[in-house]
Amino acid sequence: MDISSGEGSDISESEMEEYEDKYYEKLKNGNYKIKISNEKYTCPFCPKKKKQDFLYKDLLQHASGVGKSNSDKRSAREKANHLALFKYLENDLRGTVGSSSSSAAAAAEAEDPLSGCDHDEKIVWPWTGVVVNIPTQKLEDGRSVGGSGSKLRDELIRRGFNPLRVHPLWNYRGHSGTAVVEFRKDWPGLHNALSFEKAYEADHRGKKDWFANNAVKEGLYAWVARADDYKSSTIIGEHLRKIGDLKTVSELMEEEARKQDRLVTNLTNIIETKNKHIQEMEQRCSETSKSLEALMEEKDNLSQAYNEEIKKIQVSARDHFQRIFSDHEKLKSQLESHKKDLELRGVELEKREALNESERKKLAEELEENAVQNSALHLAALEQKRADENVMKLAEDQKRQKEELHNRIIQLEKKLDQKQALELEIEQLRGSLNVIRHMGDEDDIEVLEKVDASLKELREKEAELEDLEALNQTLIVRERKSNDELQDARKELINGLKEISTRSQIGVKRMGELDSKPFLEAMKRRYNEELAEERASEVCSLWEEYLKDPDWHPFKRIKLEGGEEYQEVIDDEDEKLRDLTDQMGIEAYKSVTSAIKEINEYNPSGRYIISELWNYGEGRKATLKEGVTFLLKLWDNAKRKRGMT
Repeated sequence: MDISSGEGSDISESEMEEYEDKYYEKLKNGNYKIKISNEKYTCPFCPKKKKQDFLYKDLLQHASGVGKSNSDKRSAREKANHLALFKYLENDLRGTVGSSSSSAAAAAEAEDPLSGCDHDEKIVWPWTGVVVNIPTQKLEDGRSVGGSGSKLRDELIRRGFNPLRVHPLWNYRGHSGTAVVEFRKDWPGLHNALSFEKAYEADHRGKKDWFANNAVKEGLYAWVARADDYKSSTIIGEHLRKIGDLKTVSELMEEEARKQDRLVTNLTNIIETKNKHIQEMEQRCSETSKSLEALMEEKDNLSQAYNEEIKKIQVSARDHFQRIFSDHEKLKSQLESHKKDLELRGVELEKREALNESERKKLAEELEENAVQNSALHLAALEQKRADENVMKLAEDQKRQKEELHNRIIQLEKKLDQKQALELEIEQLRGSLNVIRHMGDEDDIEVLEKVDASLKELREKEAELEDLEALNQTLIVRERKSNDELQDARKELINGLKEISTRSQIGVKRMGELDSKPFLEAMKRRYNEELAEERASEVCSLWEEYLKDPDWHPFKRIKLEGGEEYQEVIDDEDEKLRDLTDQMGIEAYKSVTSAIKEINEYNPSGRYIISELWNYGEGRKATLKEGVTFLLKLWDNAKRKRGMT
């Protein structure tokens, strides 16, 4: 049926939808012939078109392209006809296509995307299409503007070409009226690009149609970019050289084959490595399983032996308990019988008279025993008094020895001064003797007399010097002995006060011992009481190890004012002490610095805790006399308590 009969005039844009519905009804009623054969279709609205036979898919793309075209060359009636055809093909004809047509369409979809393509022809890769004659408008300043690439991309997607993006090309004059269409880099992307090119060639809007010497061209023209487009000096060629390269299908297939070979090789190596690893793991699992079986067997044997041993121990314990119980019962019965005997004897004794002869003898014996005990107590009191006097005498002796030692030291210093004076005098005499020997020959007799006198005086001084040295050695030995006796007495006193374990004005202090209370208080602020004690114990143990470390010396030397002497003080910049202050607080810092000061003063070489006699009232080291006095005071208090009891 000829669509031009009775419809020669065009329609307006507002009437397009009405005419689209009208022609759609005509197509449904069969007024137009569309299907030529099972696989071939024709467009009833393009009778003058050279190509009259289409596949279903190609006809669908043709109808969509004409109906949705923005070109002014297409009339509104023509667009409405093709939109009605597109609607009919989509809604009505798709389900009624014969089995052979469906098979052909499916075969066309599943065919090789490279069929009909010259494998040696150079094509721009990534696959790129070229679109020209895009409508533009000139602004007042002479620059051109045109539609966005996304709009054209959406249209191409609707037509089934699936481009990735569309780039309109701009130059200094604005929109150039051209654009490039990017497709996927794989073979389906090439198939979409070639379908894109064939669709425009079918509408006589391909590359040949664009470069044909015809009159004014309207609508979009498009094709796939090839070598001539890539090498051209136009804006299209410049853009293509920036985004792609020329490659043949054969080169890409070879490159893909190489990549696949490399991939297969890599995967093969990985699989082999994995298989080796699996074998190793299986071997390890087997060895581990055998080891576990042996261990389980050994464990079972040990458990069995343990259970048997426990049973033996339980049987032995039960027998032992039974024997103890039976012995206890025997002793209990014996005690009961003995108790009864004593009760009977007590009754008999009560019946006897208190003043019989035997009772008086027993009373006398008891009085005698009491007298002996009183005598022994008296002797013990005398011994205690004598011991008190010995202790006081020991204290006085120590005081006297200390004073004698002090006097001896003064005498020793005087003797040393005398010794040095004698040595100086001897040297002077020797010098004088040498001078006399070197005097001239005159007055030889007088010189000899002076030499004899000097020699005699020199021998006397040397003898006196030897006596002083002997005396010096004697004093040094006595001083060392006295000092050793004092130290031994001090140690004995410290050990005695340790056993008493009292805390009063005079006592024993462990120098360098760390006070754990500040650490416990700091931990209580963070944890509960049980966990705080555990953490505080761990931190105290760590700091006790730090205190024992000879390499840690948190001191610095400062010069005293008004003199040349130096003094060691705590280095507040020490890293460990700073961390301690930040984490535990100032009280823990004071505890650690006090302990390290005591160690540095009393035991710097050993770096371990030592006991010292201490005056807690004055916060200093106690003298031996103070310790002895305090011990005697404790002794007197204990003696008075025993006397009261």
